[in-house]
Amino acid sequence: GWGRVISDFATGLWSFETVKPGVVPGRNGRPMAPHLNLWLVARGINIGLNTRMYFPDEAEANATDPVLNLIEWENRRATLIAKHSGDRDGMPVYRFDIRLQGDNETVFFDV
Repeated sequence: GWGRVISDFATGLWSFETVKPGVVPGRNGRPMAPHLNLWLVARGINIGLNTRMYFPDEAEANATDPVLNLIEWENRRATLIAKHSGDRDGMPVYRFDIRLQGDNETVFFDV
C-alpha cells in the first residue's frame, strides 16, 4: 500500500492508521521483519529521506532482518523501532519519532 501524511505545522506531529504488515521476502529470499518504508520530503530538505519503522513486538524477526542489521552500531538500530504506546479499540498503537539531527538522530538510508 501507499499513503501520504502531512504533519501538523505547529507541533510537527503526524499520525496514520494502517494494517500491520507481515514478514516479506527480501534480496535472495531472506525474510525481512514487518516494517513500514517511510519517505520524508519537506522544504529545506533537498532530497527525500528514506527510513523504515520496525515494530517492537517483532524482536525475533528484527534480530534477523537483513536491512536493520546493515546498521553497524546496535544503538542506532533502535532509532528505527517504534514504541508501543497503548491500545485503541483493542488494536496496538505505536509511536515513532523521527529526528533529523542531534541525539538519537533517525537512521536514513541512501537508496
